Amino acid sequence: MGGQASNVKRQTSSIKAKHQTSNVRRECESGEDTMTTYEEWEAAVSEKIKADSLWKMTAYRLGLFLGDLGWHDTAKLIQDRRMVGLSDQLYRALGSISANVAEGYSRGTGKDRARFYEYALGSARESRDWYFKARHVLGEAVFQHRLDLLTRVIQLLLTMIPQQRVHMLREQSAAYHTSLERDEEIQALLRDVPFADLDSDV
Repeated sequence: MGGQASNVKRQTSSIKAKHQTSNVRRECESGEDTMTTYEEWEAAVSEKIKADSLWKMTAYRLGLFLGDLGWHDTAKLIQDRRMVGLSDQLYRALGSISANVAEGYSRGTGKDRARFYEYALGSARESRDWYFKARHVLGEAVFQHRLDLLTRVIQLLLTMIPQQRVHMLREQSAAYHTSLERDEEIQALLRDVPFADLDSDV
């Protein structure tokens, strides 16, 4: 009897997991959540968000974009039960990037702004770490794209933080621009955005 009960419990859990995955897949494949380029994504962002002066910050826009990419990526990851915990950690870390940039931007002193930009930096590096561990499920193309985009965000933050603090952080930084059009590398990353196939078996 105990073995039968255990089997029923496992089957029930499996059915629930499949149902949740199916719901996520439908949400991700719905018209409003579909995107293939940064340009299409930006066009769908609320005008109230884009009207804020915060929107001028490249690191914020890229962080927000990465948060939405993470929604699609974690929909793929949760299809593999080994990745359920990792997907939660990844999504939290990605969401924290733009959230901390936004909070730091609103602070009144350079010291406070730098502190939140450093939180965003930590979240970006954490996200990069989780993507590395998820590469076996997401695939090489998705992994390399997210790795390159996160590395660019990290470089931007490493340039922004010393602008608020006197000391420099270790790691080569990139020139900070408010215009995405001036960076050919970012343009390539935002134009060619790969996604994992939600219907393929892991």
